Amino acid sequence: MMETSHILIFLVTGIGVGFAGGLLGVGGAFIMTPVQYIIYTAMGIPADTAIKMAFATSMLIILPTAASGAWRHMRKGAVWWRAAFIMGVCSLAAAFGGASLATHLPGAGLKLAFGAVVLTSAIRMLIVRINEEEEKPKDNVWLWIVWAIPVGFITGLLGIGGGVLVVPVMVLALNFRIHSAIATSLAMMIFTSTGGVIGYIVNGMGVAGLPSHSLGYVYLPAWLMLAATSIAMAQLGAIAAHRLPAMRLRYIFTAVMFYMGLKMLGVFDFL
Repeated sequence: MMETSHILIFLVTGIGVGFAGGLLGVGGAFIMTPVQYIIYTAMGIPADTAIKMAFATSMLIILPTAASGAWRHMRKGAVWWRAAFIMGVCSLAAAFGGASLATHLPGAGLKLAFGAVVLTSAIRMLIVRINEEEEKPKDNVWLWIVWAIPVGFITGLLGIGGGVLVVPVMVLALNFRIHSAIATSLAMMIFTSTGGVIGYIVNGMGVAGLPSHSLGYVYLPAWLMLAATSIAMAQLGAIAAHRLPAMRLRYIFTAVMFYMGLKMLGVFDFL
């Protein structure tokens, strides 16, 4: 059973999740997942179930938060909706498959896999030189699909919105400018998170050990509290993103990726 302190922690966490989402085009799972995992295990929920609940609930929070941030970026004209829709639809189906597989895998392995993928992407973002002015984004539907399917699968598998993977792909492989990549990533996450959430709900129905008020692996009380503060803060994060220079925004995003990757690999616990 949740305590008052847990409720306050969820509300404060939602503030950070929403701002990070709007600012960096990510779902905020790097904040939500560890917090939820700690609270769920403190509630007496087994660790393997707790990590899957954290993944599932995070994905449902990402849905309205991404929509809120995308709407604000759209008002700035930064969202490329054609790319977001095509990549989003493809990643939705892949995310459902990834989420379905995740429910049958050990949680510890999922954490390590996620950390390795994110850390590799962060290193790539840091060392590759990006020309923001001369190259135009690649308008190639088949190339979008080729990237969207594996990104969607990994997103569903690891319970994330996908921005931490989508933004590097858009910047490094598709030549998106950083502001456009962040904005379009949020719009794409509306689709991706939908597929992942459905997978975690369907495969979590009837699973023993889940607390009351759960919808599959989604824990609705936590979702309500995290979403209550994250949706509004996504607006402020999106506004802040357009006031930062592209290079500074890229370095902030890369720093967050390094933190997330090291956290999921357990480096900080080891130290």
